[in-house]
Amino acid sequence: MEKRSRTEIRSAIEGLSEMVKAKPVDEIKVEVHGDHKHDVAFIPIKPFLSVCNSVLQVLDKIGPTMAVLRQDVHQNIQRLETLHESDPSVFSNLVEMVKKETTEGTARKAASCSKSIVWLTRSLDLTAALLQKLARDPEQSIEQAVEESYNITLKPWHRWITSAAYRVALKLVPDNETLISLLMAKDEEYDTLKEDMQTLALLLVPFLEEIHSILRFYGLDKIKAI
Repeated sequence: MEKRSRTEIRSAIEGLSEMVKAKPVDEIKVEVHGDHKHDVAFIPIKPFLSVCNSVLQVLDKIGPTMAVLRQDVHQNIQRLETLHESDPSVFSNLVEMVKKETTEGTARKAASCSKSIVWLTRSLDLTAALLQKLARDPEQSIEQAVEESYNITLKPWHRWITSAAYRVALKLVPDNETLISLLMAKDEEYDTLKEDMQTLALLLVPFLEEIHSILRFYGLDKIKAI
């Protein structure tokens, strides 16, 4: 079987697949009593950051439009990497990071890892929405697809200044043909890219629902930008 070329989207698919494999078998057996399941929830940090880094590379392809979001994603990834590297045995689980900061009362502070997780999750929400739109309607303009995806994911949590910056940046998005050629591997057919986009979106949605559930449990789901 011929090996498929590696693309940013395929890398993200691999990262999510790793995350499923990394989940402890015991978690599947946990009985759910109200919200207590989140005390034992396990979301491995390294595959999570791998997916975020793949998304970062996709944002690079979209170009200057995503510069504000790209910088935010990059800073949040670095913050989580720093905490993970400080004690990999303790901070291998994203949920443990949130639990620790919630217990210490620092989860809502500007430079907290919990807030980084919130914003990275919302950035992945945007990615999932955009992939679904591009796969469903390849004729829709990239500008419209990005704007609609932004409106239903990140915009509700942004102040008007940030939203205004995004509206200006939307004018700089590449056209459909340019972006698709950037996302595809060399000599790849569009149908293959479309299949990969659909696969990534299908993997992302339930994964993101799980993280949102954890953020709600710890009271972090309503955080807005400063």
